[in-house]
Amino acid sequence: MTKGELVAGALLALAAVVFVLLGESLDLGIAFVAILGIGLGAVIALVPHRSLGLRVAAFAVGLVVAWVGYALRVAVLPDTSVGRAATVAGVILVLTAITAVARGRLPFWAVLLGAAGFAGAYEHVFAENPPLFATESVSTMTSLLLAVVVGLVVTVLCVDPGSQSRSATADERELV
Repeated sequence: MTKGELVAGALLALAAVVFVLLGESLDLGIAFVAILGIGLGAVIALVPHRSLGLRVAAFAVGLVVAWVGYALRVAVLPDTSVGRAATVAGVILVLTAITAVARGRLPFWAVLLGAAGFAGAYEHVFAENPPLFATESVSTMTSLLLAVVVGLVVTVLCVDPGSQSRSATADERELV
């Protein structure tokens, strides 16, 4: 662990406290995504694979594809285990196809992370009342994105990308 990562961890904890307390005091209803979103943002910043811009773009693609999956689920699929399974499989296949078409420029792990992040934040909300998809999904997406941005910005400001590349290279050499 680098000094930057230690500082990032401390500042991420502080940011999470501020995020939750500010959200609660303003009655924003964002606390439920705090650890998920801030953690996702930190992961996007920490993984030294491709450029930060491509990692963020891939994450966003995953979010959008998962959102479309929920839209299709509520519109045309039955609310059964078969409908849920078809949605999950469809989202993963679409993400795989997008990554293949992008010829690896969009990291596969990042598109999956985006989809998993939205599903993790939204599934329990969706399960409570699927007909409210149009409003609740947008609210959840907004809350999640706010938390992701907090985690991403704090981590990017604290961690030297060069130290990540050097440590990844050293780890790769150990595997050979």
